Amino acid sequence: MTTQDSSGSAPKPPAKDPWDLPDVSGLSVGVLGGTGPQGRGLAYRLARAGQKATLGSRDAARAEQAAAELGFGVEGADNAECARRSDIVIVAVPWDGHAKTLQSLREELAGKLVIDCVNPLGFDKKGAYALKPEEGSAAEQAAALLPDSRVTAAFHHLSAVLLQDESIEEIDTDVLVLGEVRADTDLVQALAGRIPGMRGIFAGRLRNAHQVESLVANLISVNRRYKAHAGLRTTDV
Repeated sequence: MTTQDSSGSAPKPPAKDPWDLPDVSGLSVGVLGGTGPQGRGLAYRLARAGQKATLGSRDAARAEQAAAELGFGVEGADNAECARRSDIVIVAVPWDGHAKTLQSLREELAGKLVIDCVNPLGFDKKGAYALKPEEGSAAEQAAALLPDSRVTAAFHHLSAVLLQDESIEEIDTDVLVLGEVRADTDLVQALAGRIPGMRGIFAGRLRNAHQVESLVANLISVNRRYKAHAGLRTTDV
């Protein structure tokens, strides 16, 4: 029987625990641009944590070779096949090939949960600086190009050097997760949490992705000054 409060209205259900995240251990993850440093490192960490992972590349043979080098059951395929066989697809391609790659995979990515981790950056003699895509961010560009996909944004601030270092057991960092649907961002947070040392933290909707992507330019400056591989931690959460 439903109880009512003093105003006669049914009481509100209790707020959902933000740390009550789904089990994603059985989902397969594909990484487009998986032969690059960031994509390769993410696939390695996820596979090492027990996630089924597939490296995607324009060249299937190159992807298969890189996958064999990583071990942990990682498979390699061309980008289209990688997208088809995966439940979750991480976009880790270079910014200058971002739009073209996604346009070519619109059909294969339909219905998929897509995680965009691309950082639009430029470089000159002063160092790295943020670029502002016409759509507002790489993630918003992905959402515009993939209307039949569920686009989120995450994994922007991870050091490819640390991700690929086999001697490192834990990556001490938080992963800022953005998206429009809580069920989707919960999945991405849970996926980030599969990697020892990481937490996934909800950080807003896709309209806030630009400043998250841009922050990488600042981290590059930090790393150059202090000879480090800096990440982020969110306090009081």
